Amino acid sequence: MIRKICARVLYGILGWKKNVTVQHPEKCIICLAPHTSNRDFVIGQLYMRAEGMRINFMMKKEWFFFPLGPIFRHIGGIPVWRSKHTSMTDNLAAEAKKASDFQLCITPEGTRSLNPNWKMGFYYIALKAGIPILLYGVDYSRKLIQCTKTIVPTGDADRDIHEIKQYFKDFKGRYPEKFTTGE
Repeated sequence: MIRKICARVLYGILGWKKNVTVQHPEKCIICLAPHTSNRDFVIGQLYMRAEGMRINFMMKKEWFFFPLGPIFRHIGGIPVWRSKHTSMTDNLAAEAKKASDFQLCITPEGTRSLNPNWKMGFYYIALKAGIPILLYGVDYSRKLIQCTKTIVPTGDADRDIHEIKQYFKDFKGRYPEKFTTGE
């Protein structure tokens, strides 16, 4: 029932479309961009539920206060302490290796503000765990959610990240002025 309601809201009422041509493996990182608004979270949650998916996501720890914290954890949220240097990428890569099912969504900008220096954690988690990265673009101008490319990290981060940024260069976030690939 939730699936039907979310599909009706996202595709019927809000008018979004999807263009997803890649297979979703049991283990992957979902790189989602652009991320320029809190509305991206709502669109993502509606999409995930409309498609019958269960995907974890990373979010800054400041959002995990009561009563939101327990709710975010219940729907797959993982708090991130951005001020601390932790072994989060190593821990998540180890978790991905041992889990039978691991799908984690990360926004590479790491913020809703303009940031040409993308965070690399999503890349290193995928590289260390030996799992692919699915590229999901959200385009507000076309009301389109698109995933037509998968990247398997090669270890040549500069080349791989350039390819990833090229994929996202034409997507328009809710606030296009807040998104850049830095290239």
